[in-house]
Order: sequence, then C-alpha cells, then structure tokens
Amino acid sequence: MDFDWTMALGSFLVAVVVGLTGMGGGALMTPMLVTFFGVSPLAAVSSDLVAAAVMKPVGSFVHYRQGTIDLRLVGWLCGGSVPAAFCGVLLARALGHGSGVEDVISVAMGVALLLAAAGLVVRGIQARRRDAALSSSAESAEPAGPVAIRPVPTLLVGVVGGLVVGLTSVGSGSLIIVALLALYPTLRANQLVGTDLLQAVPLVFSAALGHLLFGDFQMDVTAALLVGSVPGVYLGSKISSRAPGGLIRRVLAFVLVASALKMFGLAVTPLAWTLVALAAGATGVWLAGRRRTPAPTPDRTEDPVRTG
Repeated sequence: MDFDWTMALGSFLVAVVVGLTGMGGGALMTPMLVTFFGVSPLAAVSSDLVAAAVMKPVGSFVHYRQGTIDLRLVGWLCGGSVPAAFCGVLLARALGHGSGVEDVISVAMGVALLLAAAGLVVRGIQARRRDAALSSSAESAEPAGPVAIRPVPTLLVGVVGGLVVGLTSVGSGSLIIVALLALYPTLRANQLVGTDLLQAVPLVFSAALGHLLFGDFQMDVTAALLVGSVPGVYLGSKISSRAPGGLIRRVLAFVLVASALKMFGLAVTPLAWTLVALAAGATGVWLAGRRRTPAPTPDRTEDPVRTG
C-alpha cells in the first residue's frame, strides 16, 4: 500500500488540536481513521496508540522543563493506568475478531467520546466560575500551594482511564484530565495538562505494547500518522499560549460529539442535520449567556467629557 499523504494531513490537523488543548489525540485520531479512511476500529486503535507513544513525550518534556507537573499525581495515576491499559488490550483480544469485536469497540469508543465532550463542557463552566472568582477576590489569585493527594480515587481514575485507553485508545487526555479536574479543582490548567501528559507516556507505551503483541497494528497507517502528528503537535504547542482556550474547548467538544454519533452508526444525512441543530443550539446558549452578562460600567473619571 502506498503512503497516504491525505491521512498524514489529517493526523497533522488532529495533532495541532492536541498541542493546543492537551487532549483529543485518541478521541479524534481513531474516529478519523475509521470514518474517513476506512481503517477497521481495532487497527485504528492499535496504530493510533503506537503513534501516540512517539508523540506524547514531546509535550510532557516541555511541561517537565517548565515545572508544571505534579510528580506525586503521576505516580498514583500510573500505578493504576499502566497495568489496566495492558489488560484493556487483552480484553479487546478476548472479545474475539470480526464484526463482534469491531461493534463493541465502536460502541465503547462512542460512549467514551460523549463522556469526554460532556467533561469539556463541565470544565468550561468551572473555568468561567474560577475566572470570575479570581477577578472578584485578589487573595484567591495565588495558588494555595501543593494539593492534598487523594490516593485511592486517583488510583481508581488511573485504572478506569487505562482500561478505556487499552480498549479504545480514547482517554489518556480527554477523560483522565477531566477526572483530575474534578478531583483536584485547585490545580492550575497548565498543571493539569502537564501532569496528564506525563502520566500518559507510560500509559500509552503499555497500551501500545499490548497492541503490538495482540492487536492489529498496521505499519503503513502508523507511518502516515507519525509524519503528520509530530510536526502538528509541535506547532500546536508553540501557538497554544496565544489561542483562546474557550473557543478551542467548544470546537473540540463539537468534534467529539460528531465523532461519537458516527461511531454509533448514524448515517451521513441525519448526522449532518443533528450537528447543524447542535451548533445552532450551542450558539443560542452562548448568545443568551453574553446578553445576561452585565456590561462593565465605564470609569467616568478617566473618560474625557465631550461637549457640543
């Protein structure tokens, strides 16, 4: 099979999103392979995880040098996620081959995508509330210091996240970072992303090893993903500081829902109308929220008085 430059371009675009948001790799890459390039779900999961094992260390290295990683959280998460990811691969293998395992993986992937989209919405609401609290309280602007680790819940998040990653390749960013936000709401955004990226390195390596041994790894697919994803994630990381996070979050949630509906087998025409209705509804909610937000009162002491 010849090298697919279209697939490489698609992986480049997805990797840019990963660099911008710190999430969306498996949640977007695997459905793209299945939906647009006709790759079987199991082969898409296997090839995506092997490519992610090369791509993930790039972002985590940048965050490690910047000191935006909580190594205590990384240890507890990896204690659950690494063995669970390998078990997820074995579970996919035990389900068998053919249409049965493909259907199970597709449904599991769709559920994971919807959970990730819902988590992004919750994260956006919490971020807006946190920003409002910071703007109204000067003393809350500084972080309170190291967070108190909750070992058992953190370990369980790693187990569940690793199992989902091993089965579907979705979760190393989208699901686990949302769970971290719920468990540790005082963590700054860059700490959340940095901690999740570093814990995802051994997690993805474990799942990738399992898929190399027991999955449906395809070298031509992985090569195309690497050619596009490595420069894409680098570019996304470089421009992430200038990108509006709220807009990226909304776009990513929209794409996740679209991919989930496709994984559930929704036909093209109903899918298109559903997405149009979803976009219209989201736009209406956003406009209504802006109208309810009071406009800042002008400071009359600084404005020049206009006469005549």
